[in-house]
Parts: sequence; C-alpha cells; structure tokens
Amino acid sequence: MSDETSVRLGLPLLQSGQAQKELSHNEALTLLDFAVQPVVESVGVNAPPASPVVGACWVVGTTPSGAWTGQAQALAGWSEAGWRFVAARDGIAAWSLADGAIARFSGGTWTVGRVSGTEVVLGGNVVVATRQAAIADPAGGSITDAAARATIAAILAALRTHGLIAR
Repeated sequence: MSDETSVRLGLPLLQSGQAQKELSHNEALTLLDFAVQPVVESVGVNAPPASPVVGACWVVGTTPSGAWTGQAQALAGWSEAGWRFVAARDGIAAWSLADGAIARFSGGTWTVGRVSGTEVVLGGNVVVATRQAAIADPAGGSITDAAARATIAAILAALRTHGLIAR
C-alpha cells in the first residue's frame, strides 16, 4: 500500500505505477465506510469487544488496551481484515446507539447528546435564541395579587431552569 495518505482522514492514496492498486483503493473505501456518517455501538470504550460483527464501530476511550492500544478517541471499526481506525478530528460526529444521541469530537474530547448553537428554528420561526438578561422577581406595588405573583414567579423559574434567562 501507499505511504501517502489524504490530509483529513488519512486515507491511502494511489501512486503512479503502484502495483496492486486495488489494495489501497479497497482500504480507502473501508475507512470511508467507517468515517462517513458513522454509527457507533458505544462511546468511550477502552477494550475491544471479544466477538465484533463485521461493520460494527466504536469510539475508543482515552486509555485503550489490546488491539486498540495507541488509538485513543479514534473510531474503531471491525472489518473482514481486522480493526480499522479513523483518527478523531474536531467536527467529526457519530450516532451512538448506546446513548441514542449524537457524539461530537471537539477540543480533544467526545461529548454525547450535547447540542450547541445560537438559536433553534422550527417552521421558520426562532423559538429559542441566545439567553436574555435576568428578569427581577415581582416586588412592591400598592395592591398585591398573590395568584398573579405566584404565576409570574413560576414562569420566571421555568425560564431560568431551561436557561432561557439568567438566574
């Protein structure tokens, strides 16, 4: 196989005059199969499973052992020819079957189930945007309506709990 690899995924590149180019090509396809829209069994696993199924994939933990030694936080996929690894890079994401959520790699770590952004848009309408400043609890006034105050306090508590306004 070729010693030259692609910049982002480390896929083997074909070389002019290379014998058995199909080996490099098939290896690249196998790695692509694991790297493109990956679905993993679990995230943060340090020991390879005893009897993996061909095509199954995992996110390796931070202290891998056995056949995964030296592959911390990589995608590990089992193929007919054994383990294949795709190094984690910022922005890579995988669906975790164990968690039922997206796992993303950023800043040297995998996070599961965390969604980040600046707003949530449903049906073309912004329903959640950047958190607003704190709103003071109701106080004072010459006429007190206990039911109204309790309702406003409950609304404010819900907004704070969901992080929509500051505490």
